[in-house]
Amino acid sequence: MSFQSDSRSTRRGFLKQVLATGMTSSFSGSTFAAELGGYERAPSSREPLKKLKPLVQNVFYSLPLGTVLPKGWLQAQLQLQADGLSGHLDETWASVGPNSGWLGGTGESWERGPYFLDGLVPLAYLLNNTALKDKAQKYIDWTLNSQDASGRFGPGSNNDWWPRFVMLKALAQYEEATGDPRVVPFMHRYFLYQLSELPHRPLKDWGKFRWQDQAITVLWLYDRTADPALLELLNLLRVQGHDWMAQYDHFQYKERMSADRIALLSKLPGFQDTKMATHGVNNAQAVKTGALWSRVSGSSSDRQAVLKMISELDQYHGLPNGMFSCDEHLAGRNPSQGSELCSVVEYMFSLEQSLAVLGDASLGDRLEKLAFNALPGAMTDDMWAHQYDQQPNQVECSLHKEPWTTNGPESNLYGLEPHFGCCTANFSQGWPKFVASLFMKSAEGGLVAAAYSPCEANIDLQGAVVHIVEETEYPFRGTIRITVNPSRTLRFPFLLRIPHWADDTEILINGQRQSVGGTGAFARVERGWKQGDVVEINFPMQPRVIPGFNGSVSVERGPLVFAYNIGEDWLKLRDRGMTADWQVYPASRWNYALAVTSLAKPQKIAVSERALTDRPFALEGTPTQLQVSARLLPSWIASEGVAGTLPESPVESSEHDETITLVPYAAAKLRITSFPRLRDPVEEVTNGGLWVSGGKS
Repeated sequence: MSFQSDSRSTRRGFLKQVLATGMTSSFSGSTFAAELGGYERAPSSREPLKKLKPLVQNVFYSLPLGTVLPKGWLQAQLQLQADGLSGHLDETWASVGPNSGWLGGTGESWERGPYFLDGLVPLAYLLNNTALKDKAQKYIDWTLNSQDASGRFGPGSNNDWWPRFVMLKALAQYEEATGDPRVVPFMHRYFLYQLSELPHRPLKDWGKFRWQDQAITVLWLYDRTADPALLELLNLLRVQGHDWMAQYDHFQYKERMSADRIALLSKLPGFQDTKMATHGVNNAQAVKTGALWSRVSGSSSDRQAVLKMISELDQYHGLPNGMFSCDEHLAGRNPSQGSELCSVVEYMFSLEQSLAVLGDASLGDRLEKLAFNALPGAMTDDMWAHQYDQQPNQVECSLHKEPWTTNGPESNLYGLEPHFGCCTANFSQGWPKFVASLFMKSAEGGLVAAAYSPCEANIDLQGAVVHIVEETEYPFRGTIRITVNPSRTLRFPFLLRIPHWADDTEILINGQRQSVGGTGAFARVERGWKQGDVVEINFPMQPRVIPGFNGSVSVERGPLVFAYNIGEDWLKLRDRGMTADWQVYPASRWNYALAVTSLAKPQKIAVSERALTDRPFALEGTPTQLQVSARLLPSWIASEGVAGTLPESPVESSEHDETITLVPYAAAKLRITSFPRLRDPVEEVTNGGLWVSGGKS
């Protein structure tokens, strides 16, 4: 059976054939169908196993949980998370408390327990926190002990496929961190059970649209066992799951998806799944689909599907913080629309998975933009409260029905579970999985700096151990220092991601300048590495002006997006156990237009820097600020707590010139990120959306 066709029609024929064979299989190819006593663990659980035929080889390989550990400000960020809601959620929220269905109780038995564990496991092991490990172990042990003779596991009161997808991801991370010998046989028994059940109890609802999240763990197990029955299961999941690649081949959802529009489209032929197909979290999880499936299909169109999906989301629903709008359905490009926190962390995970398969540097750029802006931007500085929906232009957080497509009036409050509790359980995976993805291995046996933050790693490579120490204040500063300490002199390529914005990057090895190549790619440094070798990367960190919705502008520096911080008046709505729900009202004017000109010209934006603290995303003591000229625009007002639609730029204002301060996006809980642009007195023409001063270009 060939896996190499690039033809969409051939692939569909192939899938139909797979479905037929999957329904009649006796699983005779399974290495474990008879008994599990012969299972042999991989030689080293710390070593990412290379992909076995007939699967297509990755460009990079993710490293097992615990290989990369956080340091510096990043470690402090994870500790804040552990000291905040993530580390104490089971103590204050009944959904994951002692009566959870995932602990054998009669409480919530669907996705919240698995979501909680999917972030708690990596957080506990990256911090080596005994108390958090013990919390996670209760769920792990109950889940492993819940499996019956058929292979089914989990709460008996809930038979949905979907929450088990999430629990399996948590179990895979736990196995990588601990080597617990129970996990692989447990997962194998369940997958054989699922393979026998799916033909007469197929995927539906959330499982149908999130099948790729089960594909991750099926592929993970196949890489450790090479059992062909797992490929049968993988193919069956693909057949029964939503065809995301087809949806984005001819993308139809280009407008704001109001409840009325969803209802209207759902009546049309071929649009019956509109509600699920335009759900923001579903789309965030779907981004990785093409990359994962390309391991089976070998199809270049499947590999390209990742970038195509990102491009379509950016074009029709993109926001300046790196996200697409979804509150909770796709909502257009107006920066007063929001993004669900679940969609942020799931988008990050999709990018991490896709980067490993494809090796595309642009995925690392987007991952950093989300990690350093949208992720911390939805949480209070102490991580005891979060938003369901965050907005780039967020001028009030209060009980209003606007501007959400389908969400309710609590959506942008800061609290325990504003609007709905999925994000409460799910947001914890964001930072830990980002840490785990900072370094990867390449298929050719080298190391990859996939994203940048302070960290330390011990990586098995060619029979040696390479100890890496990365010291940096990135993303607030542009210098990165990586010390390489192999256990013996070792020749290998070291791939260093050069972001698309980083023109004139400098790379030094032991003080000697190296060739960098282009931006938006990986610089390759191959040499015999020895103890104490130092890689120094110097990224330029000039402010950049980025065009956006209705000709508006936003300002970036490095991977950070900057915003105007609106004065904040916090009003407690109610206590919620160990935390509380908060409304936030504006205490200053916010309706500024920026005096910036051509994108091709250096901007008169001043940069000021202060020492980094353990809370670099907090407004108090933020390490980087920008100063830019602006004027108030009185005609731009708010209604129902929502900033009005951005007026078409350029705009005019008779107000006096001011210099305003912009701070990192996450530091401003009330903020303006997309600004109208003031008309330049010498501006004469526009050219394809790029402004040109002083005449035609």
